[in-house]
Amino acid sequence: MDKPFFEFLLRMGDTTLVLSQRLSEWCGHGPALEEDLALTNTALDLLGQARMWLTLAGEVEGAGRDEDALAYWRHAHEFRNATLVERPNGHYGDTMARQFFFDVWHYFALGQLSRSSDERVAAIAGKSLKEVTYHVRRSSDLVVRLGDGTAESHARMQEAVDDAWRYTGELFLDDAVDRDLAARGIGCELASLRAPWLAHVREVLDEATLSMPDPSESGHAALQGGRQGRHTEALSYLLAEMQSVPRAHPGAVW
Repeated sequence: MDKPFFEFLLRMGDTTLVLSQRLSEWCGHGPALEEDLALTNTALDLLGQARMWLTLAGEVEGAGRDEDALAYWRHAHEFRNATLVERPNGHYGDTMARQFFFDVWHYFALGQLSRSSDERVAAIAGKSLKEVTYHVRRSSDLVVRLGDGTAESHARMQEAVDDAWRYTGELFLDDAVDRDLAARGIGCELASLRAPWLAHVREVLDEATLSMPDPSESGHAALQGGRQGRHTEALSYLLAEMQSVPRAHPGAVW
């Protein structure tokens, strides 16, 4: 088994899976019908992407585990998602700050991966990029509308941006897996995504009349490690709900 490649695929699949689960928690609870439907559609997009990444991960692993086995029968310490996406939803501003920061990173990451030397990775990234291009536009628009809205929405959005910011540094930290995949042309160096990410984020926050946090304060050591399997307790609660049915009825099919 190509262990670094497997780890990379888990990171992409787990990150989109966990964020999809988080967004699905808003279904039926959105602040307006349009938002309820839009966020649910984003969750479905991410779920579809997670299925493709995890299916390929199962093939690379060669141990007979499919997308369902990888999603439902691993424990929290076996998940490789970024810490940012496992954070609880909070209020709608919290959700949109998290979504905006992730969407912009996701867009630039998929742009690089769509040129991967591995045709399977390039195909998944290319298909996903079409969806994520919309995700970026939508979350950027919501950040502007909430930030440049009422005094209360502005204050709450600024607090949400400041809170989520602490978790963004992990998105740009390369480790041995990232460097190995980048050297082979399969993946990319995450550090190279930081400059365009910062530029886009700054542009949107300026339009939203929100203050951009100090970039040097986005890498708190205690808020990193999700991609290596070190998570907050929030992930365990999320997985307990997400995995409850298949674990209660193992082997059941529709």
